[in-house]
Amino acid sequence: MSGSVRTVIAIDGPAASGKSSTAQWVAERLAFRHVDSGSLYRGVTAVMLRSAVDPAQWTADAVVGQGSRIALRPERTSFSVLIDGAPAEEEIRGPSVTQHVSLVARMQAVRSWVNARVREAAASNDVVVDGRDMGTAVFPDAALKIFLIADPWERARRRLIQRLGRRPSDDEIADETDLLVQRDAKDATQTVQAADAVLLDTTYLTQEEQVERIVALARAVTHRPHAT
Repeated sequence: MSGSVRTVIAIDGPAASGKSSTAQWVAERLAFRHVDSGSLYRGVTAVMLRSAVDPAQWTADAVVGQGSRIALRPERTSFSVLIDGAPAEEEIRGPSVTQHVSLVARMQAVRSWVNARVREAAASNDVVVDGRDMGTAVFPDAALKIFLIADPWERARRRLIQRLGRRPSDDEIADETDLLVQRDAKDATQTVQAADAVLLDTTYLTQEEQVERIVALARAVTHRPHAT
């Protein structure tokens, strides 16, 4: 990281489009820090699940009120989420959190809280941020905006490989595709492409190929050809 002006690269897209893993890799290549906005939503979701309150009774005020228990700890090229000061990565990636995170992500007050935490992280770091509205609501002046898309079937296949550690069956992919399409419908109002974002369809790209394209674009706009 260099200079007093911090650089933001925003990567948006629907669920399972590869935003977070791609952003992490891009951050490593550019020697930036990756801010995963989804981890903050997952963090407060995990806290609410710990409370044993019926999710149907969750309110935005209650969720935001638990936000003080969440912290971002800087790592070499990322931030890790802490709950009550303790690492919580495994917990926030668990199936129960995954099932309920859309519920809190649709709450406007929670979105405002998450966006404020992401801006705080970017205030003192060159960052690659990913989410659903990073290039629109959070960083409209980001140096580079990317919007990732991929065919739902391919997104489902990739997610299952990551989750199961093996090649999924067509029936498994079909079931996961249905879930992703439902998730897309729930998240539609938050997942909007910025007018000046570069649209990148990754359906037929390897992750390495998509990372290379984003890194090349980032180096062009930030004038950092020697970043590693």
